[in-house]
Amino acid sequence: MILIIDDEQMILDSLTNFFALDTDYEIKAFISPKEAIEFATNNDIEVVISDFLMPEMDGISLLQEMRRVSPLATRILLTGFADKENAIKAINEVRLFQYIEKPWENADLKIIIGNGIERSRLLHDIKKAKAFEMKVVESLI
Repeated sequence: MILIIDDEQMILDSLTNFFALDTDYEIKAFISPKEAIEFATNNDIEVVISDFLMPEMDGISLLQEMRRVSPLATRILLTGFADKENAIKAINEVRLFQYIEKPWENADLKIIIGNGIERSRLLHDIKKAKAFEMKVVESLI
């Protein structure tokens, strides 16, 4: 599942409609970062796309919280501002997968999201393999 968080309904509609028409991804869109965090706490999330500037919570803070509640989700920051300082901060603090500037190219976005989903699924597979490996080791002790 992909979560999209932006304080502009037009952006949410644009992204949701694009993914609905061009992919089979399950999308959940939120204007409220707090509602998105609550949703992510109780659901399996593969990709989180967050706007950078929002009134309730900035995108870096949101992605930090998403990293805590859904650590295997791929985190993407979407912004209308080419702010390299905040991009570096986001990469370092939330282990950002991608920084995308508005307006985006749909073809590029589709590739980025596909790569993000693949990354998240690989991390889930690694986690399962490690858990299986630990069970085998424990059974031999």
